[in-house]
Amino acid sequence: MERKIAVLGAGSWGTALAISLSNKGHRVQMWDIDQTHLESLHENRENKKYLPDICFNHRLEIKKDLEEAVRGTDIVLFSAPAQHFRSALNGAIPYLKDDMVLVNVAKGIEQKSLKRLSEIVFERLPKANYVVLSGPSHAEEVARALPTTVVAASNDQRLAEYIQDIFMTEKFRVYTNSDIVGVELGGALKNIIALGAGISDGMGFGDNAKAAMMTRGITEIARLGVKLGGKQTTFFGLSGIGDLIVTCTSMHSRNRRCGIMIGEGIAPTEATKKVGMVVEGMFTTEAAYELARRNEVEMPITQQIYEVINEKTDVKEALLALMTRQKKHETEDLF
Repeated sequence: MERKIAVLGAGSWGTALAISLSNKGHRVQMWDIDQTHLESLHENRENKKYLPDICFNHRLEIKKDLEEAVRGTDIVLFSAPAQHFRSALNGAIPYLKDDMVLVNVAKGIEQKSLKRLSEIVFERLPKANYVVLSGPSHAEEVARALPTTVVAASNDQRLAEYIQDIFMTEKFRVYTNSDIVGVELGGALKNIIALGAGISDGMGFGDNAKAAMMTRGITEIARLGVKLGGKQTTFFGLSGIGDLIVTCTSMHSRNRRCGIMIGEGIAPTEATKKVGMVVEGMFTTEAAYELARRNEVEMPITQQIYEVINEKTDVKEALLALMTRQKKHETEDLF
């Protein structure tokens, strides 16, 4: 079932999916706002900046013009960072057709509006055929065809199954889900906890501390997620606990690497620069902190990470605040 697919955003994740889709036999047209980067992709037939030594096949074309990349495609895949998703969507809208399927693979919450990315889509395109693809999926591994499992979520089960068929290979397994809210929030909020796990590692703490960070982290992710309309079970699936595990434990994770540097004493702004790519958790922490405040949801880990990255407290004070909170029963006020 060959399809023509536009990939908007040639970072590591967009490139990895473009490679996987083209290797399956789909015609892929990849575009990015950075024209210099596109020149490199076109000349080298690989993404030397983010995924070196993985060659493109002939079905993966590089397009310098956005209109040329989008027109006539069956699927438009958005892989721009979450804070740039709105501008990428607005740029593509003039060339979209009603029957095109829009797939978003970015993970985040728009900081200024506090909107999920599907909310931005439906705000502009109320009848959009929208699917979010999320889960534990490092680009570096997907590009090399290492076994990976993700979830496709849509309000329309047929759309989710359509994308499942398009993306699924022997090494890239796709499940379906109807809970867009939960899948999007799980993918976004886990980056906050990954910052925390990195900070713990950077401070020299062990496995016990990181296990606690992850376990209590998924609890507060689910607490906010359910409050905002997500389903409890989603947060214990691939886009919840699955994505949380991989992001908190791998050095592929930009959020964890940034957190490690903060834990070692490097200023948050400097740590972000050293990572060299977008650290989405820095933006998501700001948004989640405000969402929790507005919705009166208790998120102590998120609150302390917010304080740390805004340099209102240091990591040792944040740790003390978490460890000396009021005594509680483990399952008290989960949701």
